[in-house]
Amino acid sequence: MVKLVDMYGNPIDTGKLKEAQSARVGQLHQEFAAHPSRGLTPAKLARILESAEQGDIRAQHDLFLDMEEKDGHIFSEMSKRKRALLTGNWDIAPPRNPSAKEKKIAAAVKELLLDVSNLEDVILDCLDAIGHGFTCLEYEWQRLGNNWLPKAIHHRPQSWFMTDRATRTQIRLRDMSLDGAQLQPFGWITHVHKAKSGYLSRAGLHRVLAWPFLFKNYSVRDLAEFLEIYGLPLRLGTYPSGSGDDEKATLLRAVMQIGHDAAGIIPEGMSIDFKEAAKGSHDPYQAMMDWCERTQSKTILGGTLTSQADGKSSTNALGNVHNEVRHDLMVSDSLQLCGTLTRDLVVPIMVLNIGGIEDMRRIPRFTIDLREPEDLGLYAEALPKLVDVGLPVPVSWAQDKLRIPAPEKNEPVLMRSQPALPDAAPPQPSASATAIATATAQCGLDEFDLFSDELASDWERVTDPLIAPVLELAATTSSLDEFRTKMAGLIESMDTSRLTETLAQGQFAAAIYGRVRNQKANE
Repeated sequence: MVKLVDMYGNPIDTGKLKEAQSARVGQLHQEFAAHPSRGLTPAKLARILESAEQGDIRAQHDLFLDMEEKDGHIFSEMSKRKRALLTGNWDIAPPRNPSAKEKKIAAAVKELLLDVSNLEDVILDCLDAIGHGFTCLEYEWQRLGNNWLPKAIHHRPQSWFMTDRATRTQIRLRDMSLDGAQLQPFGWITHVHKAKSGYLSRAGLHRVLAWPFLFKNYSVRDLAEFLEIYGLPLRLGTYPSGSGDDEKATLLRAVMQIGHDAAGIIPEGMSIDFKEAAKGSHDPYQAMMDWCERTQSKTILGGTLTSQADGKSSTNALGNVHNEVRHDLMVSDSLQLCGTLTRDLVVPIMVLNIGGIEDMRRIPRFTIDLREPEDLGLYAEALPKLVDVGLPVPVSWAQDKLRIPAPEKNEPVLMRSQPALPDAAPPQPSASATAIATATAQCGLDEFDLFSDELASDWERVTDPLIAPVLELAATTSSLDEFRTKMAGLIESMDTSRLTETLAQGQFAAAIYGRVRNQKANE
């Protein structure tokens, strides 16, 4: 029996793959988020972040979940960044300079991955690590014939995990032990996303967003309170001396009821005075909210003009610059994710179904192609001119730039279309020239350019037999006088019938073309 090992040489027990590791830690499935954003203050937020640095990351990641749920702007911007990678086409690429065997292995792995039904969801769930710093997806394996394939790949909350005390970089499953349980080989996809450098608990983008989230919440709350009393007059109730607590409470309820319902009752002897209506503006609160959202956009997407317009500095040019920054982030996210999926998705599929790893440098790689196709019209105009001046352009380079794959063996390919020619008599030299001239005139093409191209393409066949003897004579004679003497006899022996025939066809076609054009002009 062949012993299976992972990419680090650790033995793989396929018996353990039949049961998810988290199923053996039952208390995790009974936990619920603590929602630490309730009553969030600067002091409370500081305590949550400091606890995460010391190894207790549960409250921090529960807070991060609340931030995406409660702040629509954070959710929208994070969704843009994560879903951008879904626009690319994934592939399994063999290593550089691959052998036939390596190409075959890469194709086999891709064929197996095509049977994974929720691969797009896997990509999206992995990118949850952009905000949290890491994310863990657990395999649910199944055996289909002789193949091991994921039945499902489940996203697990970050609060289920902890970091080791020694390095604070290793992810462990919380199983009530002091250091947690090491993650089972081939049981998890563990994506660590470096939004910034530092320990794992500080690498997530949401740590940067936590403070703008808090300040924005304060501004939203203050704005809501302001709008609740905006335009309402100050109501001041007076009561006689000696009034008891019940009478005072009755007056207070009446004052508050008048503010909202414009109606109320008070005991005799008490009064309510209406002062000037409340004044103020929502602008300070809105300014603070706008600053927080601009900071969030710059943190997540690298700019603001791909998210919202400020009405002052927004221009199309600046928007394009910010979009380029956003594209750079997308490429960076893709590079990090592809490394993870190569290690935790491609390798398990390969080892379990195809065979062991002989050399880690020669394993197939998971790739996501985010390149945009080049302008076909621009290249169609430029490439012929570059080739005409002698620039050697590799076909593979042009196919890669234009995203046009190389045709497979015996695969039909597009061919250059030719102008439709009318039915003609059996081929004769003059009839062919006549057909070309007539057809081009009817099609409205640039007839002289087309016909000159037709003649130029065949010119070497006509002139080479005439020029070759001249070149040979020049190489064998020793003086100009000798060349002149022998040249006269050489010209007399030349066969110029093919040249004469070609020139006659050109002259005849030009004459026919002129007649066709004159006839059309007179109709």
